[in-house]
Amino acid sequence: YGFINTCLKSLVVEKYGEETWEKLRLQAGVQDSFLTFEVYKDEITMQLVDKACKILGVPADRVLREFGEYFFEFCKRSGYDHMLRTLGGNLYEFIENLDALHSYLSLSYQATLGLFVFPQEMNAPSFRVEKNEDGSMHLHYYSDRRGLCHIVPGIISAAALDFFNIEISMEIVNQTEEEERTGKKEHIVFLVTQTPVFSYKERNEFSSSPQNLADSEKQIENQLNKEDLEKNKNTIRDRGSSVCPAKKSHWKTIRGIITLGKGKLLRGFDPVYPKSLWIDTKTFCNGLPFHMVFDKELRVKQAGVSIQKIVPGLQTMGICLDHYFSIVHPEVPFTISSIQKFINSQFVFQTRREMMPESWKHRPMLELRGQMIWMESLQCMLYLCSPLLRTLHELEERQMHIADIAPHDVTRDLILLNQQRLAEMELSNQLERKKEELRILSKHLEEEKKKTEALLYAMLPQHVANQLKEGKRVEAGEFKECTILFSDVVTFTSICAQCEPIQIVLMLNSMYLQFDRLTTVHDVYKVETIGDAYMVVGGVPVPVPTHAERVANFALGMIIAATGVQNPVSGNPIQIRVGIHTGPVLAGVVGEKMPRYCLFGDTVNIASRMESHGVPSKIHLSSSTYQCLKYKNFEMTERGEIEVKGKGKMHTYFLIRNKTATENEIMGRP
Repeated sequence: YGFINTCLKSLVVEKYGEETWEKLRLQAGVQDSFLTFEVYKDEITMQLVDKACKILGVPADRVLREFGEYFFEFCKRSGYDHMLRTLGGNLYEFIENLDALHSYLSLSYQATLGLFVFPQEMNAPSFRVEKNEDGSMHLHYYSDRRGLCHIVPGIISAAALDFFNIEISMEIVNQTEEEERTGKKEHIVFLVTQTPVFSYKERNEFSSSPQNLADSEKQIENQLNKEDLEKNKNTIRDRGSSVCPAKKSHWKTIRGIITLGKGKLLRGFDPVYPKSLWIDTKTFCNGLPFHMVFDKELRVKQAGVSIQKIVPGLQTMGICLDHYFSIVHPEVPFTISSIQKFINSQFVFQTRREMMPESWKHRPMLELRGQMIWMESLQCMLYLCSPLLRTLHELEERQMHIADIAPHDVTRDLILLNQQRLAEMELSNQLERKKEELRILSKHLEEEKKKTEALLYAMLPQHVANQLKEGKRVEAGEFKECTILFSDVVTFTSICAQCEPIQIVLMLNSMYLQFDRLTTVHDVYKVETIGDAYMVVGGVPVPVPTHAERVANFALGMIIAATGVQNPVSGNPIQIRVGIHTGPVLAGVVGEKMPRYCLFGDTVNIASRMESHGVPSKIHLSSSTYQCLKYKNFEMTERGEIEVKGKGKMHTYFLIRNKTATENEIMGRP
């Protein structure tokens, strides 16, 4: 189920971060999120665990144990806390009832979703626990899935500490192919030893304090194993006879005198049985309509009326039970010894089609679920059971009715309640799917938004674009000093006359892609391109004191980059002219339909004149730019006075190179 994979994702994200999860899922080749009740392939979970071991550099047993501990907490946070707490009063009872929990959840979800990991088409893990004389336990773990046994110590340890305030150690003492069960299953035997969190001395000191005496009752209930108390308790009775009590230790005395309710002794209860059974056979078979009694040879001795009605063969006393039923869970051979070994498990029987009446030919087979009780005095087994039905639809499929189930049997209520539960669950699944669809759409929307913003920021300065997005008016700004660059292609008009338009587009695109990359390298702002003209500015829209150096380095990079662009006419590298001027400008956004960030002022005109009066493959500088670069490690040569259109005579210079920067640094190469 997606619940398992969602838990694994939550663990990785919470402990190692989103980046680790993203790396893990990409290597495993799985999606980013999982629907809680959706069934996923078993390989997905195995792949995630395998890749987690490799990425984190942690052994598989440690990863699985950590996952087990986290999965227990994840189940509690997901609403299973109360359900888990009520499984048993001690660790033995808790483990003993795990199979019952799986069975209940299978009714709720139509496919088993339990405390441990397994997919829909496979049987749930099964548990059998044995108590040892020294207080330890042997936990038998059966599973169709290999290699996941180390999850068990993680979950059981977390449950023992949280629910029963005890620390446990678990070690594998045997690992074999299962022989007790039908089908090949992994069978792991764990030795479980328990240690209360508080030592005996601490508990004794705590309980001996008068003010803590009332609270000690809860400590005793939580920390002492019930079976251990039964073995060591001193029975207290008040039946008129006088018995001289043996000397008791302080701790035994406390155990004996604590009471619950009004005068009812906590550890002093002994049941009272009648001398004879006050119920006749007919009433018993009608009151428990789905029970069966069979002996060691599986011969049927007694059966409830409803099961007789469904399986008429049971009316013939002495017939063999395994002729009419097969055991679905636990997967054990149909023998009395196998049943006795798993007697604490819930048993699910299924009718055999070949032994059913003709009317059942096209119906699904009936399943019964219940408990086995061994009657030592009669050497017989009692199977107390009910029909295993989840919904009204399943009831109708078998042409059964609510009336066929005894009024005291909660299966009646469970079918009706589960009908509503399944409807709510389907609604929850739909909501979860819609939520996942919205998450994916939101993710795609965010990606498209980033693309749109990248395009917008390519057209306008980021702070200007953000103001326009917010609907604000962008005021024009005055910049007291900036450096502007213009460039164009030498003989561009002649080239256009001799080439196809597509060749011109390809040439300019090749050149401008390199120039655009250089704007990022040297942090200058590209204002616009018109035909073969390329315009950038340094110090606008963000004023910086190094605007002239940035533009100068950018210009040197342009000359180098141009040598890599081929003239489509001659086949030789193209030549460009570059002109640079430094001075004040006014900058602002012009237009609404296609807004552009434009520069205004005489500085723009002079920079354009520096380019138009320049020399091929040279960088032409005005005197103001020269003054800015004079002491900045740039090599420059004087051109002298030239006549500039509209400006008269101007003293200009050529930029040769940067004395301290290499060509790779200028070009932004590694």
